[in-house]
Amino acid sequence: MEEIVKIPREEYEKLKLQANIDVKLLKQLIESFKDIKEGRVERVR
Repeated sequence: MEEIVKIPREEYEKLKLQANIDVKLLKQLIESFKDIKEGRVERVR
């Protein structure tokens, strides 16, 4: 059984934006790991 929770629209929008940022960050990390695995990385000092 699901529980319904009421929150202010402002908080909802903030949480939704945060979720989108987290997904974008996760996708970027995955792509970076693929690049490292395939040797497409240069050491920079």
